[in-house]
Amino acid sequence: MTTTYTWSITALDCKPTVGSYMDYVVTSHWTLLGDDGAGHTGSVYGTASFAVDPSKPNYTPYADITEAQAIEWTQDALGADTVTAYEESVATQIEQQISPPIVTPPLPWNNSQASETS
Repeated sequence: MTTTYTWSITALDCKPTVGSYMDYVVTSHWTLLGDDGAGHTGSVYGTASFAVDPSKPNYTPYADITEAQAIEWTQDALGADTVTAYEESVATQIEQQISPPIVTPPLPWNNSQASETS
């Protein structure tokens, strides 16, 4: 089954003013969720910081920022290799739910069936 990855932004931290700009975004708080469609999920939470550059040519006023734009900024700040590593981490969480590497079965001496047959 194919895992679907969903990035979301949970908060944006801002400097109140940078030059003539108001509410200048300096940090995003993000969550990455993975879902294999069969009831197995995984997630990662993190932050990404952005450089303060008052001469930035494409400044977007805070009220006009879309989540898609904030996700793009976040992924750009993290870098492609880090984005891939986070998605692989979520995939590993899901794989470990499907095939746990370690399990803890009940202790044989605490098993009610074992005491009934003794």
